[in-house]
Amino acid sequence: MGDLERMGEEGLIIERLNEHVGFFLQGARLLERGQSSFQRYEVWDTPQFGTLFRLDGCFMSSEADEFYYHENVVHVPAMAHAGVRRALIIGGGDGGAAKELLKYASIEQIRLVELDACVVELARRHLSGVHCGALDDPRVELVIGDGFHHVTVEAAATGDAYDLIVLDLTDPGGPADALYREPFFEACSRLLSPGGVLSLHLGSPVFQPAQVRAVVDALRATFAVVSPYFLYIPLYGSLWGLATASASLDPAACQPHNLDQRVRERGVDRLKYYNGDIHRAQFVLPNNLRRLLGT
Repeated sequence: MGDLERMGEEGLIIERLNEHVGFFLQGARLLERGQSSFQRYEVWDTPQFGTLFRLDGCFMSSEADEFYYHENVVHVPAMAHAGVRRALIIGGGDGGAAKELLKYASIEQIRLVELDACVVELARRHLSGVHCGALDDPRVELVIGDGFHHVTVEAAATGDAYDLIVLDLTDPGGPADALYREPFFEACSRLLSPGGVLSLHLGSPVFQPAQVRAVVDALRATFAVVSPYFLYIPLYGSLWGLATASASLDPAACQPHNLDQRVRERGVDRLKYYNGDIHRAQFVLPNNLRRLLGT
């Protein structure tokens, strides 16, 4: 057992953001730990974030702050779209992205493809504050399987088309690595309906700049319109990057007053973070990020 695991048992959880930097949570109580067929998992009760879970030592989601990530990875593309009816989530077994999509009256179907059934089981047992019952909504079709295979083979063979694809993945590397590369992005682009849009997270431009640039470059090689945006996510300990990608739709071009009107018209409520001004502001980049992304 390594030093980090011993610290965890003493109520101190440490996550490395890169080889030189990390951050910690103290006073944590271990609820469950194990090894699935794909990854190590842990569920903790913490004073700061409530219940949270980790995969392979990386923080994934917590009940207290999941809205920072889930509201932005969903509502930034969905509010820019004319009206999302069918959505595909790759990953997202905690149900947080599905919960946000279900706030739209226009949603008819959400297909959620999660590699690891263990993640869904953990969410059902421990993370009701993240999914709020979304995993059992009749509009959600839960598929346990390989997201890469589903997109490149299964969905491609049936001619499925989606207004929104959300890649709610673990970080590049391990099981998710192929889902951040051009062939997968090209396969996703073929599943998007006209005006459709993809969204995903990029990582930290502070601690993982090469990764952020590499993912953006792979998106640009595939999509005509790639729009990175950034916000601070407490559980991730840093400024964090997300992006949308589309053949035509650019959420960065939307105006705040129009977006706030859409929030009202579409009946999307119970929002803790997202609004029209936040939507627009997150696309405004400081000079160092402009240089990093080559914009």
